[in-house]
Amino acid sequence: MQPNVNVISLVSVGRHPQSGRARRAEQDGRAVELGLKLAGKNLTVVHAGNPQEPVLRQYAGMGLSSLTVLEQAQGCDALPALVSFLTENSVNIVLTGVRSENGESSGMLPYLLADQLNWPLVPRVADIVSVSAESAEVLLALPRGQRRSVIVTLPFIASVDNAAQEARQTAFGPGLRADFHVLAMDTVVDEAAHQWKITAAKPRPKRLKVVKAKTAADRMKAATAKPVGSGGKIMKNETPEEKAKAIFDLLLEEKVVR
Repeated sequence: MQPNVNVISLVSVGRHPQSGRARRAEQDGRAVELGLKLAGKNLTVVHAGNPQEPVLRQYAGMGLSSLTVLEQAQGCDALPALVSFLTENSVNIVLTGVRSENGESSGMLPYLLADQLNWPLVPRVADIVSVSAESAEVLLALPRGQRRSVIVTLPFIASVDNAAQEARQTAFGPGLRADFHVLAMDTVVDEAAHQWKITAAKPRPKRLKVVKAKTAADRMKAATAKPVGSGGKIMKNETPEEKAKAIFDLLLEEKVVR
């Protein structure tokens, strides 16, 4: 790679899907791994948030000598601080995860950054094959393990897919010894997020009937076939209250409602 190409990886605080504990985000770790492949020790890793967050040491333990933190209070919008930092520094490639594992987790940050900076965005990158002074050859991750090679002009933003190289194991000692460069940035409170009510996700309702068809003809037959009653009960002379109770009991039995 050209020595004058500056690569930055953006990282966030992840969340374990089972335990809910804070951890190194899976896709952000892959973004750091790709950045280390491209820039080695010259890679700059940036986090917008609390500089005292212990999870940041897990990123530093991947072989980083330092990590840059744009200090932000909880509930602030990270976008203005990141735009300001990237504008003030000479950056060629910005690597992010597809979406965060905490907070909104909308996956909009790379798109908003690209819109603010007027840079091209390359989504779901599996690898960056080569980088020259003006362009880069990027490998996109497609469904069913397929790949597509594209040429992108510098500078650009790339969101790193799960198909990229897995992040290396983090080392506890080097993570503790890494230096943190904390920068004081202008903070912007996310007023919209303060009005949201966040609750735990609920399991999806169970489908009453699942058709397992191997071919398109079988799916068409299942979609157009007349329903055949199996079990059940025909109610004709019952009162509306009794009919409604029977329907409600069936929904409870099928776990459609709880």
